[in-house]
Amino acid sequence: MPEMRFRVRWPDQTESLCYSPSLVIKDYFQPGQTYPLPEFVKHSREALEIASERVRQKYGYTCSSAMSQLAEIEAKASQFLGSENPQVSVTEFIE
Repeated sequence: MPEMRFRVRWPDQTESLCYSPSLVIKDYFQPGQTYPLPEFVKHSREALEIASERVRQKYGYTCSSAMSQLAEIEAKASQFLGSENPQVSVTEFIE
């Protein structure tokens, strides 16, 4: 199963290198694009749940790494919930 990483820049300009066990991330994000925080979290959740399900279909178990990555994204995003119009940029895909 082709895995990938994607780098994001948070509203405070810090960056995170995120993991997906599937290329499905490419269906939700484009490098160089900026997304409102709620949209970024929503799409991350959808994409990583699909990726985890693909692992389950292939190997018989869900991907704990995808679910851990989602938890990290949600935790980081929660730091900016009080901000006015927080934005997250997807800076690159790494395959």
